[in-house]
Amino acid sequence: MTIRISGLGGASLPRLAGGAILAAVWILASGCQPAGPSERAEPKPRVALIMKSLANEFFLTMENGARAHQRAHADQYDLLANGIKDELDVSKQIDLVEQMIAQKVDAIVIAPADSKALVAVAKKAQDAGIAVVNIDNQFDAQVLADKQARIPFVGPDNRKGARRVGEHLAKHLRSGDAVAILEGAPNAFNGIQRRLGFEDAMKAAGMNIISSQSGYWETDKANQVVAALAGEHPELKAVLCANDSMALGAVAALRAAGKAGQVRVVGYDNISAVQNLLREGRILATADQHADQLAVFGIEYALEMLRTRGTPADRETPVDLVTAPGPSPQP
Repeated sequence: MTIRISGLGGASLPRLAGGAILAAVWILASGCQPAGPSERAEPKPRVALIMKSLANEFFLTMENGARAHQRAHADQYDLLANGIKDELDVSKQIDLVEQMIAQKVDAIVIAPADSKALVAVAKKAQDAGIAVVNIDNQFDAQVLADKQARIPFVGPDNRKGARRVGEHLAKHLRSGDAVAILEGAPNAFNGIQRRLGFEDAMKAAGMNIISSQSGYWETDKANQVVAALAGEHPELKAVLCANDSMALGAVAALRAAGKAGQVRVVGYDNISAVQNLLREGRILATADQHADQLAVFGIEYALEMLRTRGTPADRETPVDLVTAPGPSPQP
């Protein structure tokens, strides 16, 4: 028996490529259709991680944690990670967000250098259909409201973390002791919250805050500020630093002034550069907000937003007190 198929010029099956003709016969008989474009696998979402200064160990740790997570979940998403060189280079960070909008990424996870100035471009990304998640440094609530933007914050309670560091310090001081606060950049919400947390603890313990000024997150600037404080205020008993980079500068300044061990220093971030100083007691305490996981928390939330299209809400992440083994607290 010879099968003849209309449209093939009366050719018989043995004279044609048998496999192709059998496939065509099966499709026609079964009513099945070849897979169309809509049935092909969806491309993996592309997530952009935009950080602050990669010269800061904290953000390098953040980037490494994000890349490790992506490697472990390579089938779920692609990662584009970038950051600015100078923590205060706000315009460059805005440019990075603009680039990600132009590349039509699916999500942006951002640790903004400025809590106010980055809101507009983040809202622009949202308007372009990109899921935006704010980590580390929270966007300013009033600017968000003014821009009619709703961007979830995934990160720790910086005020709570700083208060715990300050409370630990207070156990090693006496009521009325003179202390100074080194703040972060004035336009950074997390820096403001850490200052407030330090103030909460110092005021509750009856300490005398003789100075509160910005070290702009940087070791060198903190060194200059503390060197001046050590000379002007011989009564100084402690310096509370809003990040560990500034704590390193404070320790160096106190050592140069001959006051190592006489003035307590605390920090925030628990970067590896302070580990030896913690063990030696030259830094009394810091706060660990888990830099290696902070971006991961944001990435996972962004992927969740892409899957569910749900209404975004803030999500608090852990922050832990890290203390040094050292002398007993003051009686």
